[in-house]
Amino acid sequence: MKIKTFAIKLLFCFFLSASLNAEERTSGLKFYTGTFDFSDEGAKSQLFGVQHQDGNLFRDTFLGEVSPITGAMVTADNAVYLYSGIEANYSMGIINITPSFAPGYYNKGDGKDLGHGLEFKSEVQLSFDLGDTTNFGMSYNHVSNASLGDKNPGANSYTFNFLKKF
Repeated sequence: MKIKTFAIKLLFCFFLSASLNAEERTSGLKFYTGTFDFSDEGAKSQLFGVQHQDGNLFRDTFLGEVSPITGAMVTADNAVYLYSGIEANYSMGIINITPSFAPGYYNKGDGKDLGHGLEFKSEVQLSFDLGDTTNFGMSYNHVSNASLGDKNPGANSYTFNFLKKF
């Protein structure tokens, strides 16, 4: 019961401290490519993805600058991951650190069986500002079903990212 009360208070503080800054923000598209499941030699595959960030939904909170994300990733083995989640943005001059979390639907295609249709992607990205509307970086992510399925092999990936704000 204490955890439930704490969670409700935490959510209340989050929404109470959030302030919408849509007039200052722009939406963006992130294109990324890299290696899906680089740590499993038998399942390693090239991947390509695209992710949308809605500038109208950015919020400044006590956790930092938070925004929703929606995206899709496909591998060379026809595995597909469709997701929607949240990311936080921390800028230090021209360097940006962006952790994110996104649940989504995974279809293995001819690729690795991750054990369940519902998978969770945790990611951290390091990027550099190339101008006011362009970022380039690298990220690491882990996709896992949190033991919802009979098996939970997970997949570790790294990608190179290009973000264009508009």
